[in-house]
Amino acid sequence: MIHAAVKLSKSVISLSRTSLVAATSSQPLRFLHDGTNSPSSNPVAVQMINYALSHARSQKSDESYAQGMLILEQCLSTQSSESEGQFAQNSIGTVLLAMSNLLYERRSFEEAIEKLHRVQGLTRSSLGVRVAATEALVGLYLQLGQDDTSSVLADKCLDFLHKDDLRSNGGSKESLIVRAKAVKGLVELVTGNLESAESFFHGVQDIEAWNGTAVLSYGEFLHATQQFSLAKELYQNIIEGVPKNEDFSDMNTLAICNMASDEVFLAATFALGQLESHMGNFCAAEEILTKALTKTEEYFGSSHPKVGVVLTCIALMYRNKARQERSSSLLIQEGLYRRAIEFLKAPPLESKGAETKLDRGDILALARGGYAEVLCVQQNRKTEGEKMKTWAEAVWSNRRMSLTDVLDISEPSSKVPVIDVRISRVL
Repeated sequence: MIHAAVKLSKSVISLSRTSLVAATSSQPLRFLHDGTNSPSSNPVAVQMINYALSHARSQKSDESYAQGMLILEQCLSTQSSESEGQFAQNSIGTVLLAMSNLLYERRSFEEAIEKLHRVQGLTRSSLGVRVAATEALVGLYLQLGQDDTSSVLADKCLDFLHKDDLRSNGGSKESLIVRAKAVKGLVELVTGNLESAESFFHGVQDIEAWNGTAVLSYGEFLHATQQFSLAKELYQNIIEGVPKNEDFSDMNTLAICNMASDEVFLAATFALGQLESHMGNFCAAEEILTKALTKTEEYFGSSHPKVGVVLTCIALMYRNKARQERSSSLLIQEGLYRRAIEFLKAPPLESKGAETKLDRGDILALARGGYAEVLCVQQNRKTEGEKMKTWAEAVWSNRRMSLTDVLDISEPSSKVPVIDVRISRVL
């Protein structure tokens, strides 16, 4: 173990030197701006961030991620004191955001959250840096089921945006306010307050600095309220227009963790597949959801919990199709549910689900609830199915719809569930 640590340390030192040389020699040194007359962050730090992220993801291994993190730690150690001005705090903030991104990708949520809270404390940094941190914190807390904490953070973000001197942020002030409102709207969607959510989405489509995650949340609101044509248009616009790579050089478009551009692209594709299913276009739904599954496996790995989220939705699509076409797809559904439950890392049925805090609890309940239905129609497996159904109902926590509502959406007047794969929640 000591030998491995020494080897890793030497590798990182070599990589850090390489990244520093690449950052300072690959192009002329230039300051990066956020629309004001002052530089927004250290360009060398930005290039080291890009190198660290690229290296960490090149192999998607524990070693490559550890090396990427150590490069970022070295980069952070070279920045000025946090007590200094905006330029220094922006540089520190972007490095911390990048670190939280890698920690999130390795599912080290507590460590990622700690880095994001530290960014929030950089009160002299650009508003875009702090909005990105708050947006990511809200997304992570929603994924972890801590809705009250998410709501408080979203409110605080709106509060400091209204109190701060927005003139120092150039022409981006309106886009940041709209973005902060949209993340509050997402919180309201999760908690089932559709009327309140609508008020926070005003102006999302009108901002000049188009933001994918804000538009996606608005699209999901339209989807949940059965405004299918408008929702479809927004989903398609996101798929066609969202940037495919992070840009740590622009303080006003920073987006990380489960709000990053790659996550938004996948979530929009996934949402469009659900929408086609809800409209009864099952061939289109199957094609789009299959693409979403492939992209999720490529980006996160073939056994990542998000793959389980997509598989659950595909199983529900086959269930809905079978009901409307009066056909049967029990074997297909069972296979999909079994894989989904495995990837979602479901606890044993004997565990007291309602008393246990579960990551992706609603999705787990949905997968096991759907699987229970498959089992209950088989006489020799009905007892197992009833036991699974009881567990799923105990874990289900969605406030807008019951588990029965979600599993039975064949009636036109019924409520429509929308799964947001960014936060692994049912809206």
